[in-house]
Amino acid sequence: MSNRRNFIKTAAIGSIGLSLTSFVSNDEPQETISFKGKVNKPIVLSTWNFGVQANGAAWEILNKNGRALDAVEAGVKIPEGDPKERSVGYGGRPDRDGRVTLDACIMDEFSNIGSVACLEHIKHPISVARAVMEKTPHVMLVGEGALQFALSQGFTKENLLVEESEKEWKEWLKKSEYSPKANIENHDTIGMIALDSFGNLSGACTTSGMAFKMHGRVGDSPIIGAGLYVDNEIGAATATGHGEEVIRIAGCHLVVELMRQGKSPQKACEEAVSRIVKLTKNRNKNLKDIQVGFIALNKKGQYGAYCVQGGFNYAVNDSSGNKLIDADYFLK
Repeated sequence: MSNRRNFIKTAAIGSIGLSLTSFVSNDEPQETISFKGKVNKPIVLSTWNFGVQANGAAWEILNKNGRALDAVEAGVKIPEGDPKERSVGYGGRPDRDGRVTLDACIMDEFSNIGSVACLEHIKHPISVARAVMEKTPHVMLVGEGALQFALSQGFTKENLLVEESEKEWKEWLKKSEYSPKANIENHDTIGMIALDSFGNLSGACTTSGMAFKMHGRVGDSPIIGAGLYVDNEIGAATATGHGEEVIRIAGCHLVVELMRQGKSPQKACEEAVSRIVKLTKNRNKNLKDIQVGFIALNKKGQYGAYCVQGGFNYAVNDSSGNKLIDADYFLK
């Protein structure tokens, strides 16, 4: 009887082992990422060419052994406050009603999260998102409630619609055709992820969203798991482009989970894009009409990026300097 019980116990353990192996395996060999050895830290990544200047602000904090959370907030505030950047914060293009509505989220190494969506009149939604994270029992505030909260925290109410954006909106009204072009209206987000000198990760994402969207539309940028995700054991990812497509696959959570399974940041981004490509084709949509880009960073300081079609770039700042890189892409 004792031998029989031992046999059953051993067989059961073996069966569990096989099941786990089957769960994580696939047809292609896995890239096993080891976190032993030298780590490339601190390091910060951000989306698009305005990420270079944003990285500079983040690097000032990281290079002084500052916290990644403080770095990503400071970094994305640069394009948020620049009226010449027409897709983030102050100066962002309005919705079809002529209203500038902003979305943002932030996540730290402890999985603390804060988010705002459809926020008007506040230049720095990322700081409001951080206040939601640190000063409320909630993780997301939207619309008028988000504005009320921001004002209660001392944020200043401002007109965010600059003259040039208003001119574009009035010109758009003549035809009112909503057909965002890849890498133009889609140049709509700054996402930033960072690994600090203590080996901790944080991320931030902020946008004014698609130009001339329906009022109340919210994309992926303020949604934890879609436009941004941080797992301090594994890595972090952020996204840009058509938010609807990113939300459809919970894109950044997917990228981080693929890294958990052993994929490099580059391969994880590629797999996430391949999911979007497959679903787009299944829905009989034209792949040339969309753009989505992901950037990812793991605990070793290794990074990667990938997008649907050419035109997406991202900035990387580490001890070797601050550089802009053209991301590889699927549609060639």
